[in-house]
Amino acid sequence: MPRVGAVQYLNTRPLVHGLSDHDLDLCYDLPSRLADRLADGSLDVALIPTVELFRSPGHTIVSNACIGCLGPVMSVKLFFRVAPSTVTTLAVDEGSRTSAALSRILLAERYHVHPAVSVLPIGANLCDTSADAVLLIGDRALGPGPGSVGGGSVQVVWDLGDEWLKWTGLPFVFAVWAAREGVDATRLAASLESARDTGVANLAAIAAAEAAGHGLTVPQCLAYLRDNLHFHLGERERSGLSRFRAHAERLGLVPSCETETARSVGTLTDRHTV
Repeated sequence: MPRVGAVQYLNTRPLVHGLSDHDLDLCYDLPSRLADRLADGSLDVALIPTVELFRSPGHTIVSNACIGCLGPVMSVKLFFRVAPSTVTTLAVDEGSRTSAALSRILLAERYHVHPAVSVLPIGANLCDTSADAVLLIGDRALGPGPGSVGGGSVQVVWDLGDEWLKWTGLPFVFAVWAAREGVDATRLAASLESARDTGVANLAAIAAAEAAGHGLTVPQCLAYLRDNLHFHLGERERSGLSRFRAHAERLGLVPSCETETARSVGTLTDRHTV
């Protein structure tokens, strides 16, 4: 039975909504921890941050189900206490790797800023760090907005999906289903995509079940799942992934070489209908 790692953030619910109907050894953890468990061999397939795909040459994309956005994503935000051009310190959510890399790319490429980076532990929030900029992802990013917080007031808030689209004109992909080297997950792809399709067909039911626990109304939760998120890895999404990899390579955030994993992004349509 394949050992599969998934995420329990609200934004992943449409991907995992139907997974229990399939014959899988399923576990849940933070995206960053899933990437570590996939790398050490304790998982066969996992929903991992896309930046980890480029850091691990043996990993391959196994499904056209993904977590992406075509503009504002709402649940990945960078809060600034100073102007973006003057940031010297950046605190990043412990659960994030792709969003942490994206934050550094946007600051470096648009403002030539390279801040010192620290990790904001799970359970901590804006008031628990005095960093110039603070990255929050997932459920923790849904509620906070501009206002007075510990260490100074928030002056600017970036929705990273929106900032990426305005800068590149491309979708952004935050997470993909990936298999570690040596694992043949061809048959698993159908299960992952079926689960995604089931989830997308039941967004209203997911919103009704999840809204209150995330401090949202049911209409707000449904709008988030339906309008802010995108779950299909297609040609433009692959182009966004390639652009993201190129910028990450330039900053030394991933190996600057053509790997089997990087090539798999460009050939996904040869193996899946997207």
